[in-house]
Amino acid sequence: MSTVNISSNTKSPKILVFSTDKISDPGIDQAGLRKIHYAPSVYVISLPCSSGIKPRWIIHALEHGFDGVFIAADGHECSFSSRCAEHTNNIVEVSQELMKEKNINPRRVRMAALCSVCAEPFMNHMENYGKILAGLEENTQEPLAPKGE
Repeated sequence: MSTVNISSNTKSPKILVFSTDKISDPGIDQAGLRKIHYAPSVYVISLPCSSGIKPRWIIHALEHGFDGVFIAADGHECSFSSRCAEHTNNIVEVSQELMKEKNINPRRVRMAALCSVCAEPFMNHMENYGKILAGLEENTQEPLAPKGE
């Protein structure tokens, strides 16, 4: 079985970001418009609501080349559900349990609420999460995630 490893040839880990079109996307867009640098290995997928993310999407991303998944959650600003933060947190918990079953380090998924004007916080989250993921690679002798078969 092959493994997903953070390549020493890349400058930063490959991170998939699930963001929301009305809340976190504008903040992420502001980072680009204001030329606030974050790693080019960060890929963003926009959804209507963070509570719509499926744990199998997170697992799929980790099994197919992403080093980490970051959920830019709506928090309490969600227009779809007043319990969005709770639902999204449950998705992360279920995902982490599935990750453990598949021998994927549960620290490879992370969630934080991001608002529509949070350009600097987004950049800070990506920088810090990248360091965490790089540290996972450096501090373990075992594979962090199995690659899909």
